Amino acid sequence: MRRLGFALALVLLSSANLHAQSAWADKLFGADKTHDFGSVARGSQLKYDFKMTNIWKVPLQITDVRVSCGCLTATPSTKLLQPNETGLLHVHMDGRKFNGPKTIRVYVTVGPKYISTATLIVSANASGDVVFTPNDLDFGNLHRGETPTKAFSFEYKGSMVNWRVTEIVKNANAPFELKVEPLPGAVPGRGFRVFATIKPGPATGAFKQDVLLKTNDPINPVLTFQIVGNVQAGLTVSPSPVVLKGLKVGEAQTRKVIVRASKPFRVTKVEGQADGVSVAIPERQDMTVVLTVTVNPKQPGELRKTLMIHTDLGAESTPLVIEASVEP
Repeated sequence: MRRLGFALALVLLSSANLHAQSAWADKLFGADKTHDFGSVARGSQLKYDFKMTNIWKVPLQITDVRVSCGCLTATPSTKLLQPNETGLLHVHMDGRKFNGPKTIRVYVTVGPKYISTATLIVSANASGDVVFTPNDLDFGNLHRGETPTKAFSFEYKGSMVNWRVTEIVKNANAPFELKVEPLPGAVPGRGFRVFATIKPGPATGAFKQDVLLKTNDPINPVLTFQIVGNVQAGLTVSPSPVVLKGLKVGEAQTRKVIVRASKPFRVTKVEGQADGVSVAIPERQDMTVVLTVTVNPKQPGELRKTLMIHTDLGAESTPLVIEASVEP
């Protein structure tokens, strides 16, 4: 009897240890350990990024990622997280591989010295009644200032007689505008074509926005369609900022600055040249232009100037920052 009690105690202790291990791995993801895509059209390609942050003082390695369904893939942006470093777990759920409600568990194991597994929950409800063409909309890489338009359509194929869309909603900060019109050949009120046009001058960087279709269907009242893309800066400057070291009063230093764009351009002027800072502008038009920056300070102290590079690409301009600590 004593042996039985001792064995039971070992089992309970082992279970408690496993639970504790799971708990600390969950902290990698903070409060963001579940994501529900909601009701989506059958065939939708669903994407979400879980943020993971190493809050401990030792490096953590992602040793294994497992999923409970082949309709979902999970890929870490990095397999090694240094202390206080943040990475992403990219989740892709394929709406062609399931129908109706689906809940998937994602197991993320970290180590190697202390091993623990976090559990994430991803869910969606794929409705076969509404067909999207294409399944999602990807603008790909586009340069800031471009305003392309792409279209998608959706059509109701179910049996609900009075089915209709009551509202189409997007985030106010989305980098695109929407225009909706009836889908040719579809039953009135059951099919629509939606045009998405990139706004002028959106923020640079990747975007991933959901468009919500609210319907009068009590079973699937909200459908989700995803629009993604990556806005690249029209002009890039390298290096940025320009940092000069060992600079002394009356001793000039020069640096080369490379300005790039997606098409040939000419630098028309550089505003802010003063206090011993000057810029030589070449008379050439190219996709890459090299500026020569000369700094000849007149007094000691901290020097920080922001110049503005203007080009012949319409309103395209970009800042050029100069930093230096000037010795007497």
